[in-house]
Amino acid sequence: MKWLYGLFLVVVSFNAQTKLPTIFGDNMVLQQKGKISIWGKDLPNSQINISTSWGAKSSTKVDENGIWKTKIKTNKASFNPEKITIKGSETITFKNVLIGEVWLCSGQSNMDMPMIGLGKSKVLNSDYYLNQSINKNIRLFNNPRGAALQPNFETGGKWVKSNRQSAKKFSAVGYMFAQQLFDKLKVPIGIIETAWGGTRIESWLPKEYLIKYKDVKIPDKLHQDQKKQKKPSFLYNAMIYPFQDYKIKGILWYQGESNRTKPEPYFSLMTDLINSWRIQWKDRNLPFYFVQIAPYNYVKFKKGKLNNSNFIRDTQFKISQEIKNTGLVVTTDIGDCNDIHPSKKEEVSIRLANLALVNEYHHRNIFYKSPELKKIKIKGNKVKLQFNLSNKDYFISTSNIKGFSLAGSDKKFYSAKVKISKNKKELILSSKKITNPVAVRYGFDACFQGNLKTKSGLPIAVFRTDDW
Repeated sequence: MKWLYGLFLVVVSFNAQTKLPTIFGDNMVLQQKGKISIWGKDLPNSQINISTSWGAKSSTKVDENGIWKTKIKTNKASFNPEKITIKGSETITFKNVLIGEVWLCSGQSNMDMPMIGLGKSKVLNSDYYLNQSINKNIRLFNNPRGAALQPNFETGGKWVKSNRQSAKKFSAVGYMFAQQLFDKLKVPIGIIETAWGGTRIESWLPKEYLIKYKDVKIPDKLHQDQKKQKKPSFLYNAMIYPFQDYKIKGILWYQGESNRTKPEPYFSLMTDLINSWRIQWKDRNLPFYFVQIAPYNYVKFKKGKLNNSNFIRDTQFKISQEIKNTGLVVTTDIGDCNDIHPSKKEEVSIRLANLALVNEYHHRNIFYKSPELKKIKIKGNKVKLQFNLSNKDYFISTSNIKGFSLAGSDKKFYSAKVKISKNKKELILSSKKITNPVAVRYGFDACFQGNLKTKSGLPIAVFRTDDW
């Protein structure tokens, strides 16, 4: 019996291991002035004690399943390297920890596209940013692609300091966003990338939110070929859930191209994604900023029906209007009809950063939001459109303004002639083919590239006044 008891102690000792997911580690960035969740695994019913170099402490007990979770407080942002010590069955110390601002970016290939480009697609001005990339106060966490049948405990990747080597393989939108914030806020920035090209939004949703969609089938097996693993809920399980409620300031999202062939349920799916992620992060008001899919000349798919990317853009616009604490980056002026991965990622990142700077950090005197349709007035054969332009913004005269169309009650749309009003705040539309207009659309073409200019330099959002 003594021999058996000794063997038991050896086995327990061998298996005793204090383990945390890799989102916790050396070089990590913690969100400032918050209560930060921290969790891991250890021997059931054992004690966990956490201490930090800035004086925050916490303790908890491991549950019967070997899981523990607690919170620690963080101070305001600082460039001072900090330490965190976790004492359980083992002692782990994380070094060179910074306290600052943390953002998470996700989506498909236009978010996943690294600074060095994607195939033949290049990132404009990437060398300029890479030449400034040695910055110990910007930290990057690149979560590798993964899929799982059930929610995972472990994240992949690790926190690294920004340098040319780490930055060039990181999301161009995410990295340049981080640089924009660092330049303006002068605090440490942590940016988490968890993205995968060619993925539908269903892949990023929890299983329980997908049950109501009758045409969404969730497989019960994980395919060996990684290219065939991008199934409903699988990416959420492996690439979103493992972050649990790791404290972040907000989320950046760039996705929608893969849902263009079936746009009808996208509003409901994206609403569910935003709500489910906010619930996971235990923050109903978590900022969620997303990028409108860019213009591109999509080819016809098998049945000969045109891809409805315009309806995805319209849906993205409506979501930004209807869901609080969201913001939309309009891209009709920075796309490329011949490249689904347009090169102007810098403009995307600047517009995302400006949304964050105004809404989250209360900066002023920044043009940060594309003008949106405010009011429509129909009189005879003319339509007057009013927009929520800021006081200092106005339309700049240009000849042959493109992208506007009018329809009568027969639902047939014809190109509209556009004039800018005398006060430069309104647009007046007409068409020789429409005597009694009832509906207006703007930007409803797959590869539409707008030429309507504003003083702010921001394009107006794609819209339609009909529900046809």
